[in-house]
Amino acid sequence: MHNITEHHNHQRCIDDAMTRAKALCHSRQVKFTRIREQVLACVWANHQPVGAYTILEELAKDSSRRPAPPTVYRALDFLLDNGLVHRIASLNAFIGCQDPSHQHQGHFLICRQCRNATELDTDIINTAINTAAKQHGFSVEVPCVEVVGCCAHCKENRDND
Repeated sequence: MHNITEHHNHQRCIDDAMTRAKALCHSRQVKFTRIREQVLACVWANHQPVGAYTILEELAKDSSRRPAPPTVYRALDFLLDNGLVHRIASLNAFIGCQDPSHQHQGHFLICRQCRNATELDTDIINTAINTAAKQHGFSVEVPCVEVVGCCAHCKENRDND
């Protein structure tokens, strides 16, 4: 995990995400179209979960034609299916995946104040979920952990006020 500060270089995150996405799509022989690239760039523009309509608004700023909502939703579905983004259900929003090389469900710490989301180590959490589920005879379909609280950066700023 890492703290995101106002001095963080988001362009580097976008560039790294694009490099990973292009390599992954090439290895899977699927097309990484311009709209998919644009949507992924919007998701990675910062570390705050972003909704589909916010993405739509951002894309409209950079284009003479406003993309249709189904176009954005199809691009998000592609990115989700290929593990390039995660959906944060409680916020109905999307965030970039740090490690799309293997399929996994994202688990997150979400700061209530700055809205940054940090992806957690899924192996540890999935083991705990599966162990607890097995004890209860429960069959896990979609393990999802979203923890809302206050990140270290916001807590430090609040404590210094």
